[in-house]
Amino acid sequence: MFTIPAALGAPVIYVLTIGHGASVLLPMLGITALTVAMGALTVWLARRILEPAERLDRARVVLEDAYVRARAESLRDALTGLGNHRAFQEELERQWLGSTRHNSRLALAILDLDDFGKVNETEGHAAGDQVLVGIAGLLTAGLRRTDQVFRIGGDEFAVLLPGIDADGAYLVMRRILATALERQVEGRRRLQELTGSAEAWSFTAGISSVPGTAPDRATLYREAEAALLYGKKHGRTYVSMYEPERHTTGGTDRPVAGMGAEVSRVAAAGALVAVFQQIYDLRSGRPRGFEGLVRPMPGSGFASPVELFSAAEAAGRTVELDLASLTASITAFARLALPGSLTLNISPRTLESDLFSVHGLVQLLQRHGVEPGRIVLELTEREAVEEMEQLVRAVEACRAAGMRIAADDVGAGNAGLRLLSQLRFDIVKIDLSLVQGGAVRATSQEIVRTLKDLADRWGALVIAEGVETAEQLEFVRSLGIRAGQGYLLGRPTEQPSIEPVDLDALVRREHDLFARGFGTVPA
Repeated sequence: MFTIPAALGAPVIYVLTIGHGASVLLPMLGITALTVAMGALTVWLARRILEPAERLDRARVVLEDAYVRARAESLRDALTGLGNHRAFQEELERQWLGSTRHNSRLALAILDLDDFGKVNETEGHAAGDQVLVGIAGLLTAGLRRTDQVFRIGGDEFAVLLPGIDADGAYLVMRRILATALERQVEGRRRLQELTGSAEAWSFTAGISSVPGTAPDRATLYREAEAALLYGKKHGRTYVSMYEPERHTTGGTDRPVAGMGAEVSRVAAAGALVAVFQQIYDLRSGRPRGFEGLVRPMPGSGFASPVELFSAAEAAGRTVELDLASLTASITAFARLALPGSLTLNISPRTLESDLFSVHGLVQLLQRHGVEPGRIVLELTEREAVEEMEQLVRAVEACRAAGMRIAADDVGAGNAGLRLLSQLRFDIVKIDLSLVQGGAVRATSQEIVRTLKDLADRWGALVIAEGVETAEQLEFVRSLGIRAGQGYLLGRPTEQPSIEPVDLDALVRREHDLFARGFGTVPA
């Protein structure tokens, strides 16, 4: 653009030179040169300013693409190709909201294979995998296009049937069960063709529905599960619809106010047991630190941490429970004199709350002799972020006090693009669904590799979550991921081991056990 004034100025210089002589030439040439120099400087500055913005925009596009692909992978079961537990929870929430808003019908069926362990014991885990693939195909083939099937556990499946009631779902599931049994009666050969296994199998299912007695989606799920458990206890190979008089749900019909009071009572009394899971250095096999988790004490009114935190979320008591959990974990960590770092799960809602104080947390650490520099705050998203600016301020205050910040379940949506773009994370934890999928799927491998590369650019430590098999351990180590945790390395316990693990020997042992037929059932 600086050539334009030079081009316009040339005729003027010429005219002035002819008319007034050389005395005008030098000043005009100086002005022209200055114009050219200013134009060149402008272009240089523009490039210096725009190039970083362009690089940032390219990095954002790469991150967004990796995030979208990672999220899609994290919602699919690696073995059957069905939606997994996370996908089921999201779809259940969506269909529950749609059903209650529009007063439409919705049925939920939870089914579990009967005596599935016998297949693994008699024919090996490969045959067991084929059975799971076979039942997934059988369910998909026996349902409408609008129905959705999910594998939500080892041998547990869920089916969402919009537009029909419990009676309709009962007929559908009975028909699918009859089809499975008929194919087995026809002969072992047909069964072998269908599932790859000659071991007979069946399933038991429980059904709940909307409209019905469930006040929320969590209760709808528990009702179907209660009907399933009833069928398991009364002979199996059974389909039953939820009936409040017959199927006790273990107190799941508690009103929200009552749940809130119970959560507050647990938090105030500190009725929590702290457990710790090792986070290992995947090069040396030494524990880098521990993730602190909590379990409700027996007699607290909650059977599991999932039930406790779900009740806290429903009753708006997440902050109280988070603060009590921090105290329980820090106290136990100091008492056990564990080495390395302590990772604490905390909801963004808690960091946004006026009840949370960085100064108060530092004082708690000092009372127990724990340096703030050993603390990692792992941001969960049990509840949505409401005050991003306040969250950013709280995170920076924690970092200023010496603590590090970790993004939880990256690739699963919990640490979404909004958090990744607004906050600087010191640690990135790759979601277990990608770690486990990466051992068997090329697409998951590519996504994990992309996320690791991005984290490396940010200077963040990458931790692989959910390492449960030798193949998964070999996969994450092959990518140069330096830290990992999971059931293969250590389960959460009140008194975790601080001894190093021989990772190479662990891989060899797991391969040997699996070859002999004693390996773990694929998740």
